[in-house]
Amino acid sequence: MNTDVILDYLMELERNNNREFYHAHKKEYQAAKAEFEALIQELIFRIGKTDGSVLGCVPGELTFRLTRDTRFSHDKSPYNPAFRAHISGSGKLPVPVGYYLMIKPGGQSFLGGGLFADMFKEATAMVRDYIAAHPREWETVVQAEEFRACFKVQGTALKQVPAGYDREHPQAEFLKYKSWYLEYPVADEVIRDADGFLELAETIFRKMKPFNDLMNRALDGFRMPER
Repeated sequence: MNTDVILDYLMELERNNNREFYHAHKKEYQAAKAEFEALIQELIFRIGKTDGSVLGCVPGELTFRLTRDTRFSHDKSPYNPAFRAHISGSGKLPVPVGYYLMIKPGGQSFLGGGLFADMFKEATAMVRDYIAAHPREWETVVQAEEFRACFKVQGTALKQVPAGYDREHPQAEFLKYKSWYLEYPVADEVIRDADGFLELAETIFRKMKPFNDLMNRALDGFRMPER
């Protein structure tokens, strides 16, 4: 696969973020999209070595649109110059959590995992309850040497431990969170080496699997709200 095609298209879209350019360069978009989906397919195979739940995933069903919702934004650029995908047993839905990839030129690309969405109050409550009930399990995962060498748990958080939880709890800082996710940054030059990037992504996703597994145990039984 040719990851140069992906980055080069996105760089051009970033410089020409308008509908005229987008529609005039549909062939370039389709070529970049095809390369991205080929990349996702290879990642599915590689992730599947340690997480068989993803092996039935179809790349085209895991990706997100380039178009932006600009209704409530000061930035009226119609497109997000990034190819994104979420690989999990249930596709691109945020739960169950899986393996997230964003390719965005200019040092904004990353490999991710965990729960990014903080708008689902039930999911937040389920994870908080699980951390509160399993402090040692949480500690074992996030303090593991291999984990700490690559990741730091991120997420939107409250200033105080929410009502109903022990402020002296050993994981009190994490009980403040409303989302819990990981991001591993990837430079453009790394992505341009397709084989090297795939090896890196396979390694990073393997290392984040214990965190994803913990989050999915916490979220067992969660159902996405119906639209």
